[in-house]
Amino acid sequence: MIAQVPLYPRYANDRVTVALTDTPVVMVNGPRQCGKTTLVRGLKNHSRRYITLDDETVLASARADPAGFIRELDVATIDEVQRAPDLLRAIKRTVDDDRRPGRFLLTGSANILAMPTIAESLAGRMEVVTLLPLSQAEIKGHKVDFIEDAFAGKIHQPTNLALGKELIDIVVTGGYPEVLARRDSRRRAAWAREYTRAIIERDVRDIIEVDKLEQMPQLIRALASHASQLTNFSQLGGHLRLDDKTVRRYIGILEHVFLIRRIEPWFRNDLKRIVKTPKLHFLDTGLLSVLLGASSERITADRSQFGAILESFVISEILKIASWSSAEVRLSHYRDKDQDEVDLVMENEVGSLVAMEVKASATVSAGDFKGLRKVAQAAGKDFRLGLVLYDGDTVLPFGERLFAAPLSCLWN
Repeated sequence: MIAQVPLYPRYANDRVTVALTDTPVVMVNGPRQCGKTTLVRGLKNHSRRYITLDDETVLASARADPAGFIRELDVATIDEVQRAPDLLRAIKRTVDDDRRPGRFLLTGSANILAMPTIAESLAGRMEVVTLLPLSQAEIKGHKVDFIEDAFAGKIHQPTNLALGKELIDIVVTGGYPEVLARRDSRRRAAWAREYTRAIIERDVRDIIEVDKLEQMPQLIRALASHASQLTNFSQLGGHLRLDDKTVRRYIGILEHVFLIRRIEPWFRNDLKRIVKTPKLHFLDTGLLSVLLGASSERITADRSQFGAILESFVISEILKIASWSSAEVRLSHYRDKDQDEVDLVMENEVGSLVAMEVKASATVSAGDFKGLRKVAQAAGKDFRLGLVLYDGDTVLPFGERLFAAPLSCLWN
């Protein structure tokens, strides 16, 4: 029997719908198979021609004559537009002549807006909505805005908790709809391996020429083993005989196809002894777990790898919530030369801060708040909330604006 992929609510849907009412071009940007096509084809009250560049004949036409291809369209959805990036320049020209809202709804499996010329050409004409794999809030049908609540200083006691083995299962499964449709862990792992191969052989090739593509799988595995750690580009390159510049370039490419996310350090000018090195996180911990060979059973027996995977899981959940949250936030991490750290610092548009430490344990001590206290002191009146997210069942106070909170707070 063929597994049916269930439909889940996508909370970015409202943002896309609203953007189409006042913006000529709307792009839904995110990794392949995260649900972009399902979202754009399921929009209500939007009658438009649908075109996919996964059709090789259509793609050839779009690449051969971008201006003519767009000239024939009035109101359209173009799927996988990164496969023919010159279409965006043609769209810019036609939109300059006819700025009706909602003319073009695009999807892309690569962040082509990272290309400066394209980003500049559509400035003021296009709104981008990021769609990542399913969040736990979407999987469980709970629309919560954890980010908005956190900046308001609110932390809620969750009612339905995921603890221990259940939490591990959630983390190692990840959020891709195709994976959630497969109950057998071996079938999930097979899908993840094929997905990673497709990213390398198709998505990377779509956006850039890579001269040593055969080394990309080894680099991805090396990045998986360094997930949630400070990024040492020279060390990564040394194992693969790649120079520092090439490693940085390849990591940038993997960011563009939404496999990983670089989190830069947080600091203020008056802070001393700060480590100014980014961390790397995988945007789906199902893929990360397969790359590490970390099954639910293996982690249950030996939790030594779980801390790093869990940290990436929390970062990815926050990024997903940010895609529909009313709050605009910038994510960073904190680490100083005393080895005190905070896994995630969120800063909103007015400079207020929420900081979080992730702990793969059912217990919390006052010492777990050392990094959070340093950030709170540095931020002063801008500090709103400090959390240690843990594998426990109760929200507990640990000082002014400092709490231990169950990980389930993110979605429940």
